[in-house]
Order: sequence, then structure tokens, then C-alpha cells
Amino acid sequence: MNDCSSPGSPLRARNPIGGHVPVAGGLARTGLAYARGIGAEAVQVFVANPRGWALPPGNPAQDEAFREECERASIPAYVHAPYLINFGSHTEATVVRSVASLRHSLTRGRRIGALGVVVHTGSATGGRGRPEALAQVREWMLPLLDELTGDDDPWLLLEPTAGQGASLCSLAQDLGPYFDALDRHPRLGVCLDTCHAFAAGHDLAAPGGTKALLDELVDTVGAGRLKLIHANDSKDVAGAHKDRHENIGAGHIGAEPFGELFGHPATEGVPLVIETPGGEAGHAADVARLKALRDG
Repeated sequence: MNDCSSPGSPLRARNPIGGHVPVAGGLARTGLAYARGIGAEAVQVFVANPRGWALPPGNPAQDEAFREECERASIPAYVHAPYLINFGSHTEATVVRSVASLRHSLTRGRRIGALGVVVHTGSATGGRGRPEALAQVREWMLPLLDELTGDDDPWLLLEPTAGQGASLCSLAQDLGPYFDALDRHPRLGVCLDTCHAFAAGHDLAAPGGTKALLDELVDTVGAGRLKLIHANDSKDVAGAHKDRHENIGAGHIGAEPFGELFGHPATEGVPLVIETPGGEAGHAADVARLKALRDG
């Protein structure tokens, strides 16, 4: 699967580039075949229906094959938890289901050798304020973090949203109270989605915009907490609070800010994963474009 594990440019080792891959038919059989087709050096997968609460056990043979192939080829793997998870919900049933769903993703993530599990930071529903919602996040999410005690346990990666509705976390500064609510746990990290950040109001396309975002992120959560980047352009303008991904260089962010990502100290060793439209051909083109920006 490409040459991420082979000797070569130090830029390759610095930032593996890949994509979110489909896994219907098997993590290894379908997911890794798709990854090879788009030239991925890193992969992200779902281990459950992203829009449901089911907790599938998975296929042990496929899990092991996926883990072994990723280890053999030095391909970092990540799990994206289901979208329904919301630890800030005013509905107790949703919170209880969120706990079970995230625990399932963390358990499956450990089984397949994932380095991190990405979860959206959620929103304060029912008209409640952010402090009350964050207290609930602490009550229900912190015990899950405390279960991550093994060397092979994945990081829990918080992904800020585009700022729709009563979002608990969209701007980089919002991560401060969220991290504080979780005692800045040693297994807590960040997944930065470029489209979400842009939509929330971080204008990456402005001169110095990418550096400003990354500087603020480090100032807020500390060095070494950024573990994954979702590299997505945006169909909408900065501050629109709309989560609509576009292909790299084809949206309002443009290609240049993605190139600037590779030069910032905060992104050292951090993989980039695309979640863009266009199917396999579009994904292959986006991976190739990011590699060109990285290696150019």
C-alpha cells in the first residue's frame, strides 16, 4: 500500500496522507483495497453505522487482517465514532447510548490497532447553558477516558464542529473549557477538521490564517495534542457555520492553506485524512494533490 513504510523523503514520514475508506464487505477486504486504490498512507474507518446506535461485534478475522496489514505497511489507522453521539444532550437516553457507542468504538479501535478514535464534541440541547452541558460531558466521558490504561489503547480525539446550533466546541478557544472539563486527560487529543474550522470562523484562506489557527490550538490545548487532521476544503465561505466539504483546492479555502499545514511545528508527524466528495477517483486526486503540496 504505497511506500509510506519505505525509506525516502522525510516529508513522507512527517505527514502520512490518506482517507476515510468504506468497509462494507470487510475492514481488510474492502477498506484496505480502497485505500490502495486512492494511494492512501493513512486510513480512517467506521466500525458501526455512523447514523445509528447498533454495536456490531465485527469480524475477528477481518479485524486481525486489517491490524496486521496496517502494522506491516506502517499505515496509521483511526476510527470515527458515530455522528449521533452527544454527551451534551438533555435526553438521558441519548447520553446513555452515547456512552455505549463511544465505548464500542474505543474497544473496536483497540482491537484493530487504531491510534485514535474521533468523536464530535456535541452540543448543549434543551436550552441549557454550556457550563451545565460540559459538567455532563465530564460526568459521562471522563470515566471512558479513565478506562484507557493500556499502551495499545487509542487516543480519544475531540473533533470541533462547524458551529451549528448550540455547539459545545467549534472555535479553537472552545477546546479550552472542554479539555478542562475532562481534566486535560493524558489520553485526550484533537482531530482538526479544516472545513469545520473554516466554517466556524477561522479564515484559513486569509494571509497567515492557517498559522494563526494552529498557534491558537497549541496555546489552548498544549503541544502534542493534535493527533489527526481531516483535510477538507469548504463549499461555503468562512464563518458560514455550514459543514459542506469540497475537494482540495476546489472550495473557498483553496490549496495554499493546505500546503501551509505541513510547515507548522504543531503538525509534525500528524496524518491528514480526506473526507471529500467524488468517489474513488476524486479521493485519489485529493490524496495526490495533498502529497504534491507536502512534497513540493
